[in-house]
Amino acid sequence: MQQQQPSGQPGSRTIPHKIQITIIAKEGKGNCPNGHKVGDVFIVNRKSPTPPLCLAALFNLLNPIRIFEGGGSYPHYPDPDSYQMLCPDIGQRMLFEVRRLPEEADDPSH
Repeated sequence: MQQQQPSGQPGSRTIPHKIQITIIAKEGKGNCPNGHKVGDVFIVNRKSPTPPLCLAALFNLLNPIRIFEGGGSYPHYPDPDSYQMLCPDIGQRMLFEVRRLPEEADDPSH
């Protein structure tokens, strides 16, 4: 008989939380070479961000995305459901906010 694994453990079949990535500010004088701008919003819902996000930014954002998808948090932040990180592009850096959306936003019937 196979035992059920707790929610959030490897191999569990729980649906990950939906994640929203928003560009909230920029540093530098130039424009993003990928066309991203302040106010752009990306949704991660068990797949790649929609609309697509450049690989440099996505690579930096993968850890907070995975933590929030699995129900983890950053308890040292004022809001444990959000995390901010700069794009690694030294010439024109965007400030991204990664946010776990409330569970009702995870439910496709809402």
